[in-house]
Amino acid sequence: MSNDPHRTALSSAPRPALSRRFLPALALACLAAGGGMAVPAHATTTGAAPAHPVTTRVQPVPAQAAASFPTWGTRWVVHATSDINSPAVGMINQTSPGQDRVTADYQVDTGRRVCEGSACSTFMAHITQPVTGFLTVVAVDIPEDRLPGVPVQDGSPDPQPGARQQTLHRAATWLTAHNGGPVPYSQGSYWRDGYRQDCSGYASMALGLPTPGTTTVGLAHHRLTRPIPMSELQPGDLVIDAIGNSNTRHVVIFEKWNDDAHRSYTAYEQRGVYGTTHRSLTYGLAAGSEYKAHRPLQYGN
Repeated sequence: MSNDPHRTALSSAPRPALSRRFLPALALACLAAGGGMAVPAHATTTGAAPAHPVTTRVQPVPAQAAASFPTWGTRWVVHATSDINSPAVGMINQTSPGQDRVTADYQVDTGRRVCEGSACSTFMAHITQPVTGFLTVVAVDIPEDRLPGVPVQDGSPDPQPGARQQTLHRAATWLTAHNGGPVPYSQGSYWRDGYRQDCSGYASMALGLPTPGTTTVGLAHHRLTRPIPMSELQPGDLVIDAIGNSNTRHVVIFEKWNDDAHRSYTAYEQRGVYGTTHRSLTYGLAAGSEYKAHRPLQYGN
């Protein structure tokens, strides 16, 4: 097996022999979500990138909005964008080969090939389940080098509108998930979806990060978010107080400004006593506040 440092996933299960077209290649950065550590992998990239890479233009294929596919192997990294330098936003098949199926709505021809054994592909699929992000098509258990029946787009489109709305949609699900009411708050309990029932577990769930969720400090880390001015908050961004201890730190999910003067905003919040709430807040708007605005890197802007 190659010791190529540009490897994209750890695949512990043998892959059935596949016949795929061999195209130019793309190396994938392999970072553990939120941890900043390289993920060991067997998948390798072949061929050096040309000074001026040529992207193969493929006309979009008429298809349904999304399609589900089986996967194989273990520990395939899902990235924030199809950019090789984008951070990891999750992982599939974390413990068992093929334990996850993925749902993809489009795919991108990156122009460089990723290989695992005899399976190779230049394509990154944009998946919406079980994690939202970009996954090499090599991880999908199909004989083709691209996903059949899934549209091909020339480059990575701005993922902001869809990704932001998915964050807000997931956040809203906890408002009624507990017998029609909000999910109770707890730093030590886990909801039935596997996420910790505190503010950072809730925000991790809304962002589609791996269970049980990272901490408030983890959400403020540069591998997951970047600081922005409060005035630039957009739907799905985070407002975080990462100072102090587990009883003082907090994070909320911004939805919208309540007025043009930005005197308050509406946000989703997981808080003590009340559990999941959707209400007007002013965290971070006062001078000197410890609350800071952060933009998840998975939005791509």
